[in-house]
Amino acid sequence: MIDIKSMTSEELGALLKEQGEPRFRGKQIFTWLHRGAISFHEMTNLPKALRERLDSQCVITHPEVVRKQISAQDGTIKYLWRLLDGNCIETVLMRYHHGNTVCISSQVGCRMGCAFCASTLGGKVRDLTPSEMIDQVLFTQIDAGVPISNIVLMGIGEPLDNFDTVLRFLELVNHQDGLNIGMRHISLSTCGLTDKIDKLAEHRLQLTLSVSLHAPDDETRSKIMPVNRGIGVKKLFDTCRRYFETTGRRISYEYAMIDGVNDSDAQADLLASHLKGTPGHVNLIPLNEVRESPLKPSRRVLEFQQRLERQGVTVTVRRKLGSDIDASCGQLRRKAMGMASEPSADNVRPNGRKD
Repeated sequence: MIDIKSMTSEELGALLKEQGEPRFRGKQIFTWLHRGAISFHEMTNLPKALRERLDSQCVITHPEVVRKQISAQDGTIKYLWRLLDGNCIETVLMRYHHGNTVCISSQVGCRMGCAFCASTLGGKVRDLTPSEMIDQVLFTQIDAGVPISNIVLMGIGEPLDNFDTVLRFLELVNHQDGLNIGMRHISLSTCGLTDKIDKLAEHRLQLTLSVSLHAPDDETRSKIMPVNRGIGVKKLFDTCRRYFETTGRRISYEYAMIDGVNDSDAQADLLASHLKGTPGHVNLIPLNEVRESPLKPSRRVLEFQQRLERQGVTVTVRRKLGSDIDASCGQLRRKAMGMASEPSADNVRPNGRKD
């Protein structure tokens, strides 16, 4: 069966032409799909015979809401979606003064193994398709009844580990006949796959690249982020400099503040030295507690921020949304699917302390 929503308007036109239909039918179908049609029978401006033929040849993806949590504090909505194959993913709608932002997943599970993230505890199951990524934006917008103006690829999964799909998603979501969300309104977060960052730079997209840094030294970063063991902090920052030189786009560095792990004055100074001479922005993230993890939120966020600012680093502290719901990435999926694995706390804290 053809995953028709993963096709561009131009590809749909070519497919219809091969079947003896006018090419403009492709644009009609594309528009219907990106308005939320879940059946060809809804596409009333198509001939009945064509609708029946497409129904026998193609599948239209559409997720089912399994759970929906709404924050009483700030209106944040967290969705747990069931996909057509039964797997579940998460999407979060966040409300800001500048518009509504949706945080979407790129994979079912994740294989990166970051110690502070619930998404990775069950490992990676599979990559999402472009249509399944589009669906998160589309059906969140439909269900919540509010327009989506911004997208962050920061949910379950590592976007650059699903590189070709993510590029296709970006093409689809940016299309003028679809959701038409501009690249400057999209942020892509990566744990630092340097080869893929270089590859992404070649496309010179005007999105915002966010690098999940979380530690400025190899010893700490390798303990909480296994991906660093094959890369190293120096190579990561060298790659980020190349990315800026190629695209002209300033990188945002995500830094989850973890008590006793990455929040020392020495680490703030080292981070500032890495950023010297290259435009960048540090986003400090108050850690969301994950029940299965020994890591705890830092008590030194303000001191860390001020120390960076004194050295000329642009710093913000992320507003904590959805604190009264399962806001951390992966928590709702694990709860719903009944997973119960307890990761080892060994070698997580460089000072040997455990909670």
